[in-house]
Amino acid sequence: MNFYVIKLKHIIIALLIFAVIPIIWFTTSRAVSVFNVNGREIPIYSVERCDNKIALTFDCAWNDDDIDSILDTLDKYNCKATFFVVGDWAEKYSESLKKIYDRGHEIGNHSYNHADYTKMSAEAITADLDKCDGIVESITGERPYLMRAPSGGYNNTVVKAAEDSGRMYIQWSVDGIDYGDAEAQDIYERSVRRTQNGDIILLHNGTNNTAAILPKILEALECKYEFVTVSELIYKDNYVIDNTGRQFQK
Repeated sequence: MNFYVIKLKHIIIALLIFAVIPIIWFTTSRAVSVFNVNGREIPIYSVERCDNKIALTFDCAWNDDDIDSILDTLDKYNCKATFFVVGDWAEKYSESLKKIYDRGHEIGNHSYNHADYTKMSAEAITADLDKCDGIVESITGERPYLMRAPSGGYNNTVVKAAEDSGRMYIQWSVDGIDYGDAEAQDIYERSVRRTQNGDIILLHNGTNNTAAILPKILEALECKYEFVTVSELIYKDNYVIDNTGRQFQK
């Protein structure tokens, strides 16, 4: 009799555990673009995928001299990219922003004037993002929900401000380091050599050699990967992010 009672007790405990686990899973599976590890919030750097999709991104903060060339190359290789634009760049080069959008590319928020978000309050960051969003929306008719901090600089305040305002914070896993005096071949090697499924590649417009080397980069990658926009690459809900910034579907 005692054995029966003990066994029944264990069964009840086991059932309670299995009932609680889904509740815990559900409450922790909300759509967030950051992961907390050892008290540090981490945004999305790359995505774990079983297919061969990758995302090409451009940060736009300087001039628009090479926009037409970049767009023509993207069209040639049937590549849709995500452009993270600074608000005052969008104001100054509104026609170029409209071209980017009208050619089917995605627009993300890269702040209003490339200020250092790590030195700003959450309220100031949100206001700055809102200002850039408003400018982009006034030109394209669509409000961005993806954001990338200036220079990729972030701390807990920055990523929480993005999350709390309903945005998804996107970093990158492959950096072409294409600005300054970067040589075209070096940009190519950095953009291609270590790229894998689910990677997010960072390039810039307004540089000395990016537009010129872009065809070679796309030629090398298109035989192995499918280019998609960031919003097509990432998971919107039911996901986790590991301590490297890799996003996984639950």
